[in-house]
Amino acid sequence: MKIKPNPVSFKWWTARACVGVLVFGAPFMAMAAEDTPPSDQWMTGFPPADNRIIRNTDRDFFAGEKLRWTVCHLRELFPSKKVHRGLGAPIDLAYELDPAIDSLTFTPIGSQDTMTWDQAFDVNHTDGLIVLHKGKVVYERYAGCLDEMGTHAAMSMTKSLTGLLAETLIVEGELDEFALAKDVIPELKDSAFGDATVRQIMNMTTGVQFSEDYSDPDADLWKYSAAASPMPRPDDYEGPRSYFEYLQTVKAKGEHGEAFTYRTINSDALGWIIARVTGQSVAELLSERIWQRMGAEQSGYFTIDSIGTPFAGGGLNAGLRDLARIGQMMLNEGRFNGQQLVPAEAVRRI
Repeated sequence: MKIKPNPVSFKWWTARACVGVLVFGAPFMAMAAEDTPPSDQWMTGFPPADNRIIRNTDRDFFAGEKLRWTVCHLRELFPSKKVHRGLGAPIDLAYELDPAIDSLTFTPIGSQDTMTWDQAFDVNHTDGLIVLHKGKVVYERYAGCLDEMGTHAAMSMTKSLTGLLAETLIVEGELDEFALAKDVIPELKDSAFGDATVRQIMNMTTGVQFSEDYSDPDADLWKYSAAASPMPRPDDYEGPRSYFEYLQTVKAKGEHGEAFTYRTINSDALGWIIARVTGQSVAELLSERIWQRMGAEQSGYFTIDSIGTPFAGGGLNAGLRDLARIGQMMLNEGRFNGQQLVPAEAVRRI
């Protein structure tokens, strides 16, 4: 199907004309594109210029201008765990590129002026974007820190894959969604997670005390980040030193099952449950169940804490095309590369 350039609304087109869109980008919406240094100006040269060096000890390595480089180079700053693609040949995606897509127009929220798809790519500081329609790639574009050989931080899209693994285990009968967390992981018996069910943790309806306000320097999120850090412990630090240790300290607030509240720690509690039930980390299980079987082009990787635990709530880094394969697999109710990679029932339940 050819999509002709016309002022069709962006919302209508993305909802009806394409089966999936995956976008990687850094959040610089408030800055003009010309004000943001290109990612290739960081960490270049042998050695790089002093004002173009990014270190893992920098307080702002994941903010501002530096973010555009960091989101494609996390494994150069911190230890990581591979999501191995296996040793087989990758399975090629089918292509039917449509150059007319760049001319599509839409009206951005809060604006009276129209913008083309082509213009939006740069204005949003997009690093990579791929569109599949009827199983074929109709649009693919890279910029910033990313190219077709690179990997990019998937951030909280990681949670969707952690949830997919858990839903698969439930459908296959290996994990009981009604089991209490403390019955799966006795170490959580004194944590607020202890009397939550696996399903409540999956659905983020736990009654736990955890603030995820990134603008609040005193938010629990930053204490969690300190616990998860793989870097040497500061002399004055006496808190938890891993995801597992932190999760055991979480206090109760409210009742389980009453309301959805977005909290990253639920996904890491779920990652621990998955590991305890299967004997494999989420990185190992994702590799075995999906990455090696879908014909991935590249191995992905997870950032890890000081004891090698993958960050199940946001640590996945992957290539754009491989996440497109995941999207197509989900659209096909778990089937890809001629195989049923995850149960169709797991996809339907999601």
